[in-house]
Order: sequence, then structure tokens, then C-alpha cells
Amino acid sequence: MTQSRARTVFLLAHTGRPAAIRSAELVVAGLLRSGLGVRVLEAEAADLPLPPEVELVAEATPECLDDCELLIVLGGDGTLLRGAEFARASGVPMLGVNLGRVGFLAEAERDDLDKVVDRVVTRSYEVEERMTVDVVVHNNGDTVHRDWALNEAAVQKVSPERILEVILEVDGRPVTGFGCDGIVCATPTGSTAYAFSAGGPVVWPEVEALLMVPISAHALFAKPLVTSPDSVLAVEVQQNTPHGVLWCDGRRTVELPAGARVEVRRGAVPVRLARLHHASFTDRLVAKFALPVSGWRGAPH
Repeated sequence: MTQSRARTVFLLAHTGRPAAIRSAELVVAGLLRSGLGVRVLEAEAADLPLPPEVELVAEATPECLDDCELLIVLGGDGTLLRGAEFARASGVPMLGVNLGRVGFLAEAERDDLDKVVDRVVTRSYEVEERMTVDVVVHNNGDTVHRDWALNEAAVQKVSPERILEVILEVDGRPVTGFGCDGIVCATPTGSTAYAFSAGGPVVWPEVEALLMVPISAHALFAKPLVTSPDSVLAVEVQQNTPHGVLWCDGRRTVELPAGARVEVRRGAVPVRLARLHHASFTDRLVAKFALPVSGWRGAPH
């Protein structure tokens, strides 16, 4: 007897990787076998050997996740951030399976696919909300661009031979100014991404805060700053400097002319992540970076 497919899962994969294609095959087969429906973008389905009962959608819009209970994303950090765009716009929780290198946004690894399918089928997962940032660009008093980010909004120089002159501001008050390669304004989720590479602190995801991390600053005082989640961060590109560029999550970009002002504040809409494990962030940090902890004996009993 054929089971009704009252539950539907959306699958997003980096189909340019053979590993992702094979992983998608296994996930789709497991979900269908358990009576769940699967929905995939037509553009990706062309690269995947999918059975005919898989539902295809033509356009990559938030509406394509209508009636889906979960978004499963297979890929590296770039694919997971692409999935986060869908998750934020639709409100559907995202479950990431890491097929790349570090993958802090991922909840599972390639070897966990059977477990992933089982947890989805039995609804054995929890959903947590991750803070985002809203980004506004002003120029000559006008609002010229609005964006958002899960990891970070980064103001960067464009010309390799010229530094970017900026002034940093927190809650309407100037903090410092210097020449640099850029400034990363990050969430706790993004503290292990670009901000980490720039020398910023690792912030546990349950901590609510905003980070401002300079990139290669030419200054004596150019330390990372950690502020209240209700603060408003601003980066002003000075008039006497080449234009810069704003990158949001390394995916969306806009040019910043000299004199532009970038404001970053806590986002109004979070990204919802499906969690399979109750392991602490500390354990995840140790595993992802292969940190040396041999010899640890723990607290005395």
C-alpha cells in the first residue's frame, strides 16, 4: 500500500560535487522510502539521478518552500549560506550536512546521512534561532542599499595597493579611525568564520552580542570589539580614500563610494537551524579545529 506523503522536505545541494550528488541520492531514497515527500529545484534536479516522484520547482524563491517542514542542505559553507537565505526568507528550519572543510553551520557530516534521514523521519530534532544582522548603506544622506547577514557584513578595500580609511562608531559615538584592509561586523555565529580569520574572538552561539573586527589595521589600537546585541555599529568610509565594497556573508556585494556609511544592527528576522545533537559548542569547536586536548583530566571529583 502506498503511504500518503503528508510531510515534505526541501533538498538543496551543491550539485557540482560528486560527493553531493551521491549524498543527495541517499537522502532522497531514504526519505521517500519512509513516506516523506521531497522537493528539489529544477536546475539542480538536472544533475541528480532522482526518481519521478520527487517534486520539482522552477524558481528559487521563498515560496518554493511552502508547506515544507524542513530544508536539508548538502554542501560546504557557501552552499549552507545559500540555504540560510532560503531559511530566513521562508521561516523553514535548515538542517545542514557538511561536505566541505569546517562547516560550523552544519549539524551533520557526510558519514551521518543514515542518521540524518532517521532523525528527520522521526522528527527527532530541535530547532534553535540564530541571530542575524540587518545592514543599511547611506551615501550623501540617502539610503542606497539594504541587506542582511547570518555570519558577517564586511567592509573591505578594493585596490590591493591602497588601504581603506575608516572611522568606527558604536551607538552614535566615534570609537577610532585608521587605515586598514577592512572591518568585519559579525554575529556570534559568524565569529568562527571571517571574523575568526581576522583575529576576532570565538563567541559561543548562545551569547547575544555583535562583533567589530579590524582586518590588517595600521593602528596601535585596533582590537576586536564586542558590544551589546542592541548596539548599532557603523563604519564610515572616509572622503580621502578609494572606494570600498560591502560583502554580506561573502555572497552579496555592493560598492561603497568614498563618504559612504554602513550601519549594522541586530536583524529583525533570525535563521532557524535544526539541531540533531546536544553536544556542547565546546566539543564542536574542538572537533572542527582538531584542537589538542589529550591529557585533559577534567575537574576533580
